[in-house]
Amino acid sequence: MMKPKCRLIGEDGNIFNLMGIVSRTLKEAGEPEKADEMVKRITTEAKSYDEALAMLMDYVNVE
Repeated sequence: MMKPKCRLIGEDGNIFNLMGIVSRTLKEAGEPEKADEMVKRITTEAKSYDEALAMLMDYVNVE
């Protein structure tokens, strides 16, 4: 799967805000199941902010 581009530079760095932006990007790219998977992974597996950011980048190409 080609990862969709997602503009996060300059956005509020709150992880929940970033998750929302990435989720919306995935849904707009026709990948709603990936959006759900990403949220579940971050909320259950991420042990730090940096780990959560790395998980976000598994799903989108950050601009």
